[in-house]
Amino acid sequence: MRFTGLVVALLWSMSPATAQDAMLQRLDTTDDGRQWQAVGRIDIGGSGFCTGALIAPDLVLTAAHCLFDATTGKPVDTQQIEFLAGWRNGRATAYRWVRRAVVHPEYDYSNRIDAARVRNDIALLELHHPIAKSGVAPFLTDTQPRKHERIGLVSYARERSEAPSLQDMCQVLEKRSGVLVMSCDVDYGASGSPVFSFDDKGDPRIVSVVSAMAEIHGKKVALGASLDRPLAMMRDALDSGARLENHARSEMFSTGQNRDTGAKFASPDMD
Repeated sequence: MRFTGLVVALLWSMSPATAQDAMLQRLDTTDDGRQWQAVGRIDIGGSGFCTGALIAPDLVLTAAHCLFDATTGKPVDTQQIEFLAGWRNGRATAYRWVRRAVVHPEYDYSNRIDAARVRNDIALLELHHPIAKSGVAPFLTDTQPRKHERIGLVSYARERSEAPSLQDMCQVLEKRSGVLVMSCDVDYGASGSPVFSFDDKGDPRIVSVVSAMAEIHGKKVALGASLDRPLAMMRDALDSGARLENHARSEMFSTGQNRDTGAKFASPDMD
């Protein structure tokens, strides 16, 4: 199975982390993953996957680039995208096919990988049927975290595609041009993973989605897109049934062919 994702080289200077990041914890058991069942693997035509999370019973938040063919630049067929909520060791809590998808209107898949592409790398998937199972509660969303704030993420990735992994302690290293630079541990397949902040009670809220991996002075970091304003606009577009066109396409996601969704490797500088 191939993995959808991006790699960029990044040469920003920034202060070092101020707290020790937690190690990834694989959530192999039902008890381990109980709080995180609304996170799932997004299977793309059987040839690739990303990570996504429910923010409503019928809406999955993920990265926009997951919905494009890395070779042709065309959108993949939503009829071949399936959300596997709480996927763990061959079984999911719920299986749902995708009915429609919208991406951030300023996202342009044909652009080079720069700050504008990363900060707009957001998509919503509308499921054919809501997930109403007990224990699969959609996550609330929140505004961007502050610099050095504690964050966490749950992701599927290369060599850990059969169960989610939790990193409940990493942090925001920098915020530049609407992009979060994070110390979190990500790999191919983690694109679209929800990034969480935690309230005083420890309850998680989604504040970003993973868009890319990057390297700063030899250290791997994660880049995340902003949810502050576009999310409400995209939900309104789905509610109204509006066609939300993207610069890189002229057809809706329900058309076109599903092709190879393997990762492309690129090393442009960030603006």
